[in-house]
Amino acid sequence: MLAGVSSIALGLLLAVFLFVGLSIYLAVIWQISARRIAAPVSEGDTAPRKTFGLPEAFLASGLVLFLMMNVIVSLQRRSPIQLTNRDLTANFLFTAFVVFFVVAFMKLRRIDIDSLGGFSKTTLKRAVSTGIILLLAATPLILLAEVITQSFFGGGSSRQEIVDLFNSSQTIRQRVMIIVLAVVVAPMSEEFIFRFFIYGVLRRYFGVVVGLLFNAALFAAAHNHLPSALPLFVLGGCFTLAYEWSGSILVSMAMHTLFNSVQLIFLAFPNLFQQ
Repeated sequence: MLAGVSSIALGLLLAVFLFVGLSIYLAVIWQISARRIAAPVSEGDTAPRKTFGLPEAFLASGLVLFLMMNVIVSLQRRSPIQLTNRDLTANFLFTAFVVFFVVAFMKLRRIDIDSLGGFSKTTLKRAVSTGIILLLAATPLILLAEVITQSFFGGGSSRQEIVDLFNSSQTIRQRVMIIVLAVVVAPMSEEFIFRFFIYGVLRRYFGVVVGLLFNAALFAAAHNHLPSALPLFVLGGCFTLAYEWSGSILVSMAMHTLFNSVQLIFLAFPNLFQQ
């Protein structure tokens, strides 16, 4: 009897949680739409700033092709690759190279990265607090996507390779390295590449809706983890909406960092949450 009542109460709580999260993101979408409708009226009041052009479009296309080739190679691989510290280091160096190359390219083009990405538009404290609220609102949407995924694949989503590497690591140095890559390097670099640059170019030429959908799909595919594709698509969409709504890439970076931190804790220490 009590178990049945508890299940009903939990179901109602989850339904309310889902309703609140969906309401928040619908309000975000409505504000973005209203702002874009009003934008042409106020555009004449401010001087136009240099934005993404054809050179950035060609560069973004090259990055998209590279990511898609990586996805295809991963799908053709029959057995998963066991990640090593050397692989993580190589991945970090390559990611850093891509980010620095894009930054240098835009600097040569005299594009104001700070203004375009809204880096100084908000404080770090406000970006983190906004990121926490939007991530909490996104959580029930991600969980719903996870439930839908499990109904097709059966059982829980398989753990990603970096988590297995974390659990199999033997030294504190190895674990610190993995934590830094997952919690600091990956969120900052992925948000810069996916949200700021690729989405920025897509938004410039195809609009917010097409840019958001394509960017979220690319973000999900680039993680090469089919059981997590739908939740990652939802997550990528929420990151993009947060960036578009706030006007600062720092907000989506904060969300990404918080999400990876929580995921790493839950996946690396499952026994702590089963007790």
